[in-house]
Amino acid sequence: MEFLQVFTTPEAWIALATLAMLEIVLGIDNIIFISVLVDRLPPHQRQTGRMIGLGLAMGTRILLLLSLSWMMGLVDPIFSIGAMGFSGRDLILFFGGAFLLYKASSEIKELMGVPHEEKEDGSPVKKASFAMIMAQIAVIDIVFSLDSVITAVGMVKEVEIMIIAIVIAVGVMMFAAKAIGDFVTEYPSIKMLALCFLVIVGAVLICESFEIHIPKGYIYGAMAFSLVVELFNIRMRKNHHMAICDVRDEALPHDAKPGHDQPANA
Repeated sequence: MEFLQVFTTPEAWIALATLAMLEIVLGIDNIIFISVLVDRLPPHQRQTGRMIGLGLAMGTRILLLLSLSWMMGLVDPIFSIGAMGFSGRDLILFFGGAFLLYKASSEIKELMGVPHEEKEDGSPVKKASFAMIMAQIAVIDIVFSLDSVITAVGMVKEVEIMIIAIVIAVGVMMFAAKAIGDFVTEYPSIKMLALCFLVIVGAVLICESFEIHIPKGYIYGAMAFSLVVELFNIRMRKNHHMAICDVRDEALPHDAKPGHDQPANA
């Protein structure tokens, strides 16, 4: 059992716990993107789409880890423009960020359009096909997996620890995927916030392809603050709605209030 011999030291367990936590944090943008995309599927297919999407994310990360020599080659410049060299990783980040910008912007435009899933002529909007959604998730999983795998390689040397940390992180994301997805679907303002977050992530990926590094702590911090503010707004709107309903009930005549028995006609 050479695979388990790595975990005979306390340092290995500490590294596993730390890396698993980092992988969960780095997977936030991945799970948000999946939640937004599967929302275009019929309700009975959404949970299946989430599980397959996260399964693809885990498979992509593990395959990249098992091809570390190829991964290391991605950082070597392929061509140069002036004094700036571009590697395979840079190209993947650039095109992945551009795709994320396009997809998130398209979703924002659609979310701001005609509600109730109807076009202007009254015809229903067609749901996206399951295969198309899975293809889009698979493409963006590659981009998000690069960041995840590069972080893992930089933290630990043992591939076994990296793989188990990724499996644990994706398992946690699978457990939370339905709750996050349902929450995003129920509150359109949260979905808009998530899409704006994906726009920022896409822009950051493009910046990183040009070696302009933006600390992700700032991005996650701003996102967490925005989420807390929006949760307060949701709570405030709910309280105002309940207060208006109470005022309307009080304004009704006593015999017209819900639950009051009407007198029988003679």
